[in-house]
Amino acid sequence: MILIRSIASYVLVLVYILVAGPIGLVIAVVFRWKRGMYAFGHAGVWLALTLVGIRYRVQGREHVPETAVVFCSNHESNVDPPVLFQALHPQLHVLYKAELHKFPIMGTVFDVGGFVPIERGARDKSMASIGRGAASLRAGNSFLIFPEGTRSHTGQLLRFKKGGFIMAIEAQVPIVPVAVRGGRTAMKKGSALVRPVRVSVRLGAPILTAGLTLDDRDELMARVHEEVERLLAEGSLWT
Repeated sequence: MILIRSIASYVLVLVYILVAGPIGLVIAVVFRWKRGMYAFGHAGVWLALTLVGIRYRVQGREHVPETAVVFCSNHESNVDPPVLFQALHPQLHVLYKAELHKFPIMGTVFDVGGFVPIERGARDKSMASIGRGAASLRAGNSFLIFPEGTRSHTGQLLRFKKGGFIMAIEAQVPIVPVAVRGGRTAMKKGSALVRPVRVSVRLGAPILTAGLTLDDRDELMARVHEEVERLLAEGSLWT
């Protein structure tokens, strides 16, 4: 059953991307209606999550201010990005690994959507990406970052990398801590099968960066790391 469901989901989502992707791009580029492209994106993510049986609950949306913010989340599974894309903000921008830009259509959609690729192995390019992200934040766009830099395969929160925090400080926008859990069993290592899971998303109170400088980044990272750990320790929203 899981095999059939997974194959059917991959096929239907691929068809959706091939059909809706170009339409969304035309809407965004020709008609300059970026919100329309995001609407197609959310519809596609909803379709994918529904087909594979992934459900989620969110707690703490009341903490999110009306201004642009940086959502700072742990990362334990492949289902985290689509769940958070749906759960956090209607026009969420993402600081993401540059290698994902190579996928057909996806890279172009990411560019038009305002996502920012970051090459962690190239400092100059990484800092340029962080600068673009900070400029986008100042323009009013909220971002999602996964500061661990990779997925945690144990559920243990890894050390944070500095890029997203530098971006938030440069833009002087709040950081909203996010804890996502429950998706790790959706896909076993080395398997393309997707199992139904229930995901919990907890949002903490914003941590302000107004008045901070780059000299404060390590203290800021430690504070956000502690808050994400605290949110993770609160457990599942499905119990």
